[in-house]
Amino acid sequence: MLTRRGFAALAGCAICSVAGFGATEAFAQGAAATTANGVTRKVLSRVDGPAAGYETIVMDVTLDPGAVVGRHTHPGIESTYVMEGELELPIEGRPTTIAKAGDAFQVPPNTPHAGGKPATAKTRLMVNYIVEKGKPLASPV
Repeated sequence: MLTRRGFAALAGCAICSVAGFGATEAFAQGAAATTANGVTRKVLSRVDGPAAGYETIVMDVTLDPGAVVGRHTHPGIESTYVMEGELELPIEGRPTTIAKAGDAFQVPPNTPHAGGKPATAKTRLMVNYIVEKGKPLASPV
């Protein structure tokens, strides 16, 4: 059975608000957590690869009750594991679902997602991005 830590090394999630969240030095590994619009993000690791021109970012994301996540895209794949709580998950081209603690999901590159109803309770996610290096981590749609 895959543990939460083990899964986080392989997968995770991407929940980003439209509040200028980009892949910058401010989000370097070991940097303090940042909070905007009720969404707290902490980079746990950031490494080059798995291929030239890409980087892998593992992030712990917490959504406060009532936090709204704007619709956005990423320049690569996003994998998420829900550690606590639940969230409505609209992903373009798929039916809207509810992801609950213990669920995992992936969002294909450049696919608009998020923008669902705000969570009613604290929600915590483990996010893994494999994205093109040098591009903003999230872009509003």
